[in-house]
Amino acid sequence: MNRMSNTDTPVILRKPKGATSTTPRLMSLDALRGFDMFWIVGTEEIVHALHKTNTSGFVNFLTAQLDHKTWEGVTFYDLIFPLFVFIVGVSLVFSLSKTMAECGRAAAYKRIFWRSALLYLIGIFYYGGFADGVEKIRLMGVLQRLALCYFSAGLLFCTFRLRGMIIACVTLLVGYWALMTFVPVPGVGAGNFQEGTNFANYVDKQYLPWRKWDGDHDPEGLLSTLPAIATCLLGVFAGLLLKSKTVYDQTKVNWLLVAGIAGVALGFLWGLQFPVIKKIWTSSYVLVAAGYGCIMLAIFYQLIDIWGYRKWAVPFVWIGTNAITIYLAHNLIDVEKLANRFVGGPIKSSFGNYGEVLVTAVVVAMTFFFVRFLYHRKIFLRL
Repeated sequence: MNRMSNTDTPVILRKPKGATSTTPRLMSLDALRGFDMFWIVGTEEIVHALHKTNTSGFVNFLTAQLDHKTWEGVTFYDLIFPLFVFIVGVSLVFSLSKTMAECGRAAAYKRIFWRSALLYLIGIFYYGGFADGVEKIRLMGVLQRLALCYFSAGLLFCTFRLRGMIIACVTLLVGYWALMTFVPVPGVGAGNFQEGTNFANYVDKQYLPWRKWDGDHDPEGLLSTLPAIATCLLGVFAGLLLKSKTVYDQTKVNWLLVAGIAGVALGFLWGLQFPVIKKIWTSSYVLVAAGYGCIMLAIFYQLIDIWGYRKWAVPFVWIGTNAITIYLAHNLIDVEKLANRFVGGPIKSSFGNYGEVLVTAVVVAMTFFFVRFLYHRKIFLRL
């Protein structure tokens, strides 16, 4: 097992028993990250399995919220990925501030580069790597987007003051809107936001090589990465607020709630002209998603770090402190097949139509058992 300091190249880290950190972790942030990942690691499958046997109004509502919109609009599930990007921005404020304070700005730049490069490469291999030839490599994906957002927002955070970062964020959002609205697509024209004919998809067709998730374009494509960086920067602003020692905790919550409500309202208002679309990460979608992110962060911070209601959040902390680990594990291990070994066959059959619900519930239970084991052994994959 490799050991390292917080500024070394990220690898699997096992903390010695009794070790403490000079920088206190926000339990609410770990819990929110875990809550976000909770829906990805099988929980939504429980709802979908339940929907096969129960079509009541409430189950129908949950099922609809745990599916992505085909194109325009937003559901709860459409907020999962941007919330993770937002949390990356919040987290880097604390980690990079500590690195700069202890080791200097150059060490922070080095940390940003290595962490981004490693996460990007993991993303390449997550989607198959070189196994099926160069033409099957997916250059842009979920982990790759996280890497690029962390890299860009991290550099901006270490280089500029708050005013410079605000200018960068506004420029990204307004600039992306201008490109999508006024730059004509050959044979289509300007201001078209339909799938396959908008400017972001056109850029992917022309300039993104090899494998693309949606045929000739990608939902994590080249141009749409720009507003995604703005999502991360909005997380940075929230992180700066939480890190402030001159603002009362309750005031922080109030500001997050106000910012969240304003973001959602402005996003949907902007969406009247620039529709809220996840697959091309429109600027209006950025505001809506970050707005909900602020509201969720405010709720978790209020409950956990101010009021001290922590026990309910512990399982989410298990996931949140090893989010990348469990994300990769679900790709490398067929957890559903493993769950069927425990409760398949006659056990599953005895539950009748609810057999699939049982299997998916076991998948989630196994996930919690795994991350609990890692947490209590102080084993974390730091990326």
